[in-house]
Amino acid sequence: MFIAYAVVGILLAAVLAASAVATITRQESVVGSMSKVGVPDSWLPRLATLKAAGAVGLVIGLWVPALGVAAAIGVVLYFIGAAIAHLRVKDYEIAPAVGLFLLAAAALVLRLASA
Repeated sequence: MFIAYAVVGILLAAVLAASAVATITRQESVVGSMSKVGVPDSWLPRLATLKAAGAVGLVIGLWVPALGVAAAIGVVLYFIGAAIAHLRVKDYEIAPAVGLFLLAAAALVLRLASA
């Protein structure tokens, strides 16, 4: 199970890191989606920081299981919030948020199973 967590956790961490960079550099693909659901520009640095922290936590979680679990829980909650934000404004383009939620949930289950 540890190898499965390592693969899923590193993949999710890479996606989160890329998304954090895209948010900080205000790339239209990410910022456009966030502004469509009403996320204020002032929240972008905080949300990017949360994504980056999740990525770092997942990677460090390879050696510190409790941190890996905490990071995975945080990422799961982040993407539940993202999906709710989309649904709240009747924006049904939630596939990325749902996909990353499922990947985070898999990382959480795998980290718990391998601890």
